[in-house]
Parts: sequence; C-alpha cells; structure tokens
Amino acid sequence: MDKKAFGSWLRQARKDRGLTSEKLSELCNINATYLRQIEGGTKIPSLPVFVSLCQELKVHPDYLLMDSLPDIGLDLGRELAALQQTATPSQMKVIDAMLCGALRALQEE
Repeated sequence: MDKKAFGSWLRQARKDRGLTSEKLSELCNINATYLRQIEGGTKIPSLPVFVSLCQELKVHPDYLLMDSLPDIGLDLGRELAALQQTATPSQMKVIDAMLCGALRALQEE
C-alpha cells in the first residue's frame, strides 16, 4: 500500500467535507495524532478504522486506495471518485446505471 498517497487522499476527502483532523478523529473514535500520522503516510489504519473513515467521509474505499490498486483504468476511477465527492446520491445512481448499461452493451459486442 502506498501510505503517502493513501494519506493524501484521506486528507483531501477530509478537507472536501470541511472537517478538521480533530473533528474527524472524534467522529471515528481515534486519537487526532494517529489520524495526522495516517494522513502523513507514517501509519496505516486498521480495517475497522478504515471503514469508519470511509463512512464518516462518505467516500468509497476505492477513493482512498486508488494509488494502491492495480492499474485497471485508474484515470476513470479517479474521475469517478472526484465526481462522487460532488454528485448527489440520485445523480450517482443515474451515473451507476449508465455505466452498468454501457458495460453490458460492450460485453455483448
């Protein structure tokens, strides 16, 4: 796992939500110093902490892991992750339905 990249994505998601590290750490029941270490790339969160961070930031786990996943169209993944940060839930449902439909059509070719 690319700890630095993970921490950068985490920090960006936190700032996008308008949260301080103190507030996010409180919401996730972790120490603020520990959160700053994760954001700084010196620590990796446990799975329960990772899940809590994703839930509180309202981001998909892939958003935080995109630099650590195999290169399977990550440019699209980054664009979708950025879109997810600004789109409403109903807009994301439409986007999801469109992408699923397009993939099914491509698989039938």
